[in-house]
Amino acid sequence: MRLNILSAVLWLLTIIPTSYAWTNPIRNPGGSDPFVAYSGDYYYLLTTEWSTVEIARSSTVEGLKTATKKVIYSDTTASRCCNVWAPEVHYLGGKWYVYFTAGNGDNLDGQRLHVLEGGATPWDTYTYAGQLTTEWSIDASVIRFTDWGNFLMYSCFHGASYQSLCIQQLSSTYTTLTGSISIISQPTLPFETSGTPVNEGPIALYFNGETYIIYSASYCWTPDYCLGQLTWDGVSDPRTAAAWTKQNGCVFGSANGNYGTGHNSFFLSPDGTQTWIAYHATTSSAGACDDSRYTMVQLVGTHSDGSPNFGEPVDWAHVYSEPTS
Repeated sequence: MRLNILSAVLWLLTIIPTSYAWTNPIRNPGGSDPFVAYSGDYYYLLTTEWSTVEIARSSTVEGLKTATKKVIYSDTTASRCCNVWAPEVHYLGGKWYVYFTAGNGDNLDGQRLHVLEGGATPWDTYTYAGQLTTEWSIDASVIRFTDWGNFLMYSCFHGASYQSLCIQQLSSTYTTLTGSISIISQPTLPFETSGTPVNEGPIALYFNGETYIIYSASYCWTPDYCLGQLTWDGVSDPRTAAAWTKQNGCVFGSANGNYGTGHNSFFLSPDGTQTWIAYHATTSSAGACDDSRYTMVQLVGTHSDGSPNFGEPVDWAHVYSEPTS
């Protein structure tokens, strides 16, 4: 007898231990702007919580679905109390730092970047370390270069007409920025201009010896919100737009009932052999920018030329094994 998809999934889950098999989504609802990190036998997940920064951990990807969230930032200061978005946790100089967006409760004009300083593990206590930017800016993420140092990437205007990608050097304390702000990408291609032109959510990907920036393109209230790709030339100053080659078109877009796929992060399997992508999507065919978005996690493949192959968003019936360890 042929089994339908649901029956097949249920059957597989009866023969594969639940700790070694899971299906998407990982957090639903409340899965916007997911950032996943793996360290010290735990997976850590942060998503947009709107008024706080919270972190959850589990020894398995499956366990993140029900993992208790711990509040690591909450503040009543008017300039950074509200519209708290897109937290990311990064290990720099022996400590973990959380970079996030926050602003005021009246409008979105006050969105700025902020940083928390933590300890030796992502689960340690964090303290507020300061505001990083004075201009409108969102979606901070760290990118590293052996010969150029550490930088913070983010979505900005900085004189541009539309949301673009900015890069600025991180200081040796990792809690301030130094040097000038540089724009390295503006939304000029058709796949970046649906709804309104947007470049946001940049994230570094180090893959087969190359350095990429994967970013979100177009407006999130459209189904055309997708991932774009910049490739560094490997030698030029990464603060110059000429150092980056932009892929002409989405490298990852809506499919299998998942719309508005974007604002992603990457993590390696415990043994370092697999690259996984975490991203958000919505079931609304019109796209969404709200809490209806959920977190998805799936494996990244490789094209014949060695570049990352993101494939397409998997359906919710797709069964994954836990990342290799």
